[in-house]
Amino acid sequence: MEAHDSSSLFAEQGPLALAIDGFTPREAQVAMAAAVAQALDDKVPLVVEAGTGTGKTYAYLAPVLAAGKKVVLSTGSRNLQEQLFHRDLPTLVKAMGYHHPVALLKGRANYICLERLGLLNDAVPALSAEGLADLHKVRRFAPLTTSGDIGDIPGLPERSEILPLVTSTNDNCLGRDCGHYQDCYLVKARARAMEAQVVVVNHHLFFADMAVRDTGFGQLIPDAQAYILDEAHQLPEIAGQYFGQSQSSRLFVELARDLRLAQKVEARDMAQLGKAADQLERCAQDLRLSVGLDSGRGQLRPMLARPEVAQALARLLESLEFTYEVLKLCLGRGDQLNQCFERLIGLRTQLDSVTRVEENGYSYWFDTSRLHISFHKTPLSVADRFATELAKDEVSWVFTSATLAVGDSFAHFCADLGLEHCRTLQLDSPFDYSRQSCLCVPRYLPETNGPGRGRVLANTLADTLARVPGGSFFLCTSYQVMNEVAEVLRARLDRTVLVQGEDNKVRLLEQFSQDGRAVLVATGSFWEGIDVRGNALQCVVIDKLPFSAPDDPLLSARLEDCRRRGEDGFARVQLPKAIITLKQGVGRLIRDVQDKGVLVITDGRLVNRAYGADFIASLPAMPRTRSLERVAEFLSTLE
Repeated sequence: MEAHDSSSLFAEQGPLALAIDGFTPREAQVAMAAAVAQALDDKVPLVVEAGTGTGKTYAYLAPVLAAGKKVVLSTGSRNLQEQLFHRDLPTLVKAMGYHHPVALLKGRANYICLERLGLLNDAVPALSAEGLADLHKVRRFAPLTTSGDIGDIPGLPERSEILPLVTSTNDNCLGRDCGHYQDCYLVKARARAMEAQVVVVNHHLFFADMAVRDTGFGQLIPDAQAYILDEAHQLPEIAGQYFGQSQSSRLFVELARDLRLAQKVEARDMAQLGKAADQLERCAQDLRLSVGLDSGRGQLRPMLARPEVAQALARLLESLEFTYEVLKLCLGRGDQLNQCFERLIGLRTQLDSVTRVEENGYSYWFDTSRLHISFHKTPLSVADRFATELAKDEVSWVFTSATLAVGDSFAHFCADLGLEHCRTLQLDSPFDYSRQSCLCVPRYLPETNGPGRGRVLANTLADTLARVPGGSFFLCTSYQVMNEVAEVLRARLDRTVLVQGEDNKVRLLEQFSQDGRAVLVATGSFWEGIDVRGNALQCVVIDKLPFSAPDDPLLSARLEDCRRRGEDGFARVQLPKAIITLKQGVGRLIRDVQDKGVLVITDGRLVNRAYGADFIASLPAMPRTRSLERVAEFLSTLE
């Protein structure tokens, strides 16, 4: 279909209006669809910021289906991926009479591994009662599924301890040597994707595929004539994870666990193997403990210089050497043992790479959870690597999100991805923010880094939150503030207060929406990708401007890089990233033409620092006030 024909898809008597109840064409949606059709036709990369309510999913799907090209659609998360594949795509496929195959493809950790599930019939490692119950759920589900997708298992927690035991990794997959290769769910999903005309993936898989191609060992997703990347603001950060290297103590613990399983099945007489596995696990745990009990992240160079950390790392390397010698004696006794030997060599090489911290152009950093430590080597820029993808002949690229521009400039996003020659389009939201909303930056706020700030803010806003007829989000930039806010609000408010982490994200949102008057207190993971319409969400509070923590190791490395180039790191890196993050948080408030609500940002820098104007210029045009009384008046009109 030619570029100028795309508007006919969205016409009042067009195929979408005739097939979809309540469909009405929107001017911005038609403009975006025309731009996507043009990009598919002339191969000039397109960057589109489409404000909330534009209907961007249909705006890129309709011209893609009409063009009949092989296309890869990539989204920011598995939730959005599933929504696209199970809801939006079928609607348009039906409306447009599209007859080509479409496929959903996730990363390998989302599929049951029949080989590893079978191993658990011979030897089940020590599991908690919850872990055993989860294993029972997987075993009940396995004979009934055609996709093998663990996301379809009812009641299985997202972070269940059973997941590493019933799914495979690149390291422990036996590939074509596996006895279950013909029945493998991942192999089948990849085969469907290779045959399909439209393939829906997520950004992590998209970049994992690019990283695998760099090694010269195959590919994960098919070659396509067009790539549509939704939620594109996430791309630079996710790309960095895949073009760098990471290693976690978890990998050594999992190897030790698999060694014990393999020994029980393939080498019962080799007691040394069990000892080597125990020692390897203990040394991996000791490395985590050597860093201290706190969870967090930091620069790797100074951490490795600490004597206790250096000693723990040396002991882990010795343990790897011992395990290597023992495993060498077992080679040829079984597929699992052979495969563990190859994993061990890979892990040893990788550990050496991520702990040699001299190479320029990378940030070396670590992060710790309660049980594990991870080492990371992340490139400071992915622009050059991504630019080589963009240079491919006969391929169309479309990048879109509700938040890509800073003010009216796409320079930050384009520079991060190496997009030198592209077309840009900025489409405002169709919502009437001047009528539907108001923004308040209250007076007399505590310092942004003051002690007990969360308690002060919660006490200041408790009366305002009590006046909201519907529900409220209280979005925080740290867990400490989140917990302080939750404690005060639970004591002061006569309504349900939900807190991130106390249940999984999907159930929390269900509870929030069903309650209708709840307050949800949360941090980063609720700032984007959340769609609550109607009266269930009528107030969003944001505790402060979301600048990355100054001690964030990746940020400090990028700022140092800017200093060396003579650039202003604040203007080049910190400010644009914070503006885009704030736009995401603000975007939770108004999700529909009928929605009304209040945005409260409790950070005085928005009005008393020069850069506050840059934030304001990037937000929707909401009426502004500094008075909580004025907010109360607005709220009274919502009842």
